[in-house]
Amino acid sequence: MNRSAPSPSAPFSQTVSGVSIGQYLIRRLQEHGLEDIFGIPGDYILSFYGMLEKSPINVVGCTREDCAGFAADAYARVKGLGAVCVTYCVGGLSICNSIAGAYAEKSPVVILTGSPGLRERTNNPLLHHMVRDFSTQKDVFEKLCIAGAELSDPVSAFREIDRVLDAVVRFKRPGYIELPRDMVNVIPHISHVFPSPENTSDPQVLSEAVGEAAALIQNAEKPVILAGVELQRFHLQDELVALAEHTQIPVAATVLGKSVIRETHPLYVGLYEGAIGREEVTKFVEESDLVLLLGTFMTDINMGVFTANLDPSRCIYATSEQLRLKHHHYHGITLPDFVRQLSERNIPCAKRALPAGIRMQMNPVGDITDKPITTQRMMQMINPLLDDETVVIADIGDSLFAATELVTQGRSEFLSPAYYTSMGFAVPATLGAQTANRNARIVAVIGDGAFQMTGMELSTIVRSGYDPVIIILDNHGYGTERWLHPGDWKYNEIHSWSYSKLPEVLRGGTGYEVSTEKEFHAALHKAWDDREGMSIIHVHLPEDDASPTLHRLSHRLGENV
Repeated sequence: MNRSAPSPSAPFSQTVSGVSIGQYLIRRLQEHGLEDIFGIPGDYILSFYGMLEKSPINVVGCTREDCAGFAADAYARVKGLGAVCVTYCVGGLSICNSIAGAYAEKSPVVILTGSPGLRERTNNPLLHHMVRDFSTQKDVFEKLCIAGAELSDPVSAFREIDRVLDAVVRFKRPGYIELPRDMVNVIPHISHVFPSPENTSDPQVLSEAVGEAAALIQNAEKPVILAGVELQRFHLQDELVALAEHTQIPVAATVLGKSVIRETHPLYVGLYEGAIGREEVTKFVEESDLVLLLGTFMTDINMGVFTANLDPSRCIYATSEQLRLKHHHYHGITLPDFVRQLSERNIPCAKRALPAGIRMQMNPVGDITDKPITTQRMMQMINPLLDDETVVIADIGDSLFAATELVTQGRSEFLSPAYYTSMGFAVPATLGAQTANRNARIVAVIGDGAFQMTGMELSTIVRSGYDPVIIILDNHGYGTERWLHPGDWKYNEIHSWSYSKLPEVLRGGTGYEVSTEKEFHAALHKAWDDREGMSIIHVHLPEDDASPTLHRLSHRLGENV
């Protein structure tokens, strides 16, 4: 699949003058590779919206601000940078949850928001949308973003835009830019030259760290690479493959890093999830005498609710935030520099045999019967359809846990909020991913509870003419919570919808309602072949159905609940 990282920023060959603050902001977003932006207009941002609409950037209007945030997050995961544009407070505060998820999972999203004009703030008037004082929204986003700025001073506005965008791209975290509405068309009366951002490693420290890592790899008898999501965020997938193939070190991945390497690669062994994962993969990783954790978040879900048994004295732990080789800490080294140099080294390494049956298996579909459909059988039927142009999007719950059994092909994408675990991600994420790659074949797996939170963003998907396959798992409630906290709890029940009728309501797409294996198989293949519009497959599941992963997770996490 054709993916494009944002092009590196280069210093301008001439000074910038005669450009308004709003125009400069749009120009810099484009130079970072942004082609689309999500959001909802409001009076404090209308002037900038008008400027956006006249620019080459495509504006995608959403139904809700939090949906726009999820869409921008997914867009950023595919393209390398996303953006969302909303009005003051009622818009900005509505996207806090989706931006918090982007921060937690390192997705580079720029939040652009309007605010009352500086001249309107004299004598602290009670303006609409304002909460407590004029800085409340900015103060909130300081906790959710890597960098932020209010463009209230023409002298520093351009420099502040550059600073925030550089931080977003460098650290793969959200950034916040607030634009008072009477500053949009202000032209600063100073010249400005964009400084080329420098984010390089200390060469001596880098050389020593790579040398020590190479020695550890060379002396290891049973090494393994545990690949994480930061390798995707920093576009280091090719370097991962090069390192694995040069050294012949087997590769496992975390849930959040699923699809960082094609899962049919001969060196790929599967997902490592501690005690909630496949026993053979867990044993293989934990018996290793050297574990290279590359771009891996040590989260509770990634680490099997902290059942992972990884001895730091046998680990190389490299992320964008720290580098630790056994108990040696190195500073001043970037993750891309470390991984690239390590992949370029010709490191002799002991070849480790893979146990029989450990690699990801695509179980045959087998006989398709009139039995009730289950999540496990659904994944078996979806698997043969996946190819290099497929993007799988999984919401939280058994949508995610069942979908981990899918075998991604080539450089497929697997998008899910597997760390922050916010329900309602998948439908707006489908909008964002499809906008980022209009030719992709997108299949989204969503529980009925999550769908009822944000599912009406299908309206924007229909309006845009997109053609995803949306699979809604209907067990009339919050199925994961039923397993985590067993009992006849009414709070887990939700009202049942006729999901397959939504295309009629939204005036676009095709709906299917299924209960058996044969019905699901037929609907899936019809939907897959239909590229005229979206398809919704409403799947009725037994209330006690659960994937093997959810069974294991509920056993571990249920003790804490």
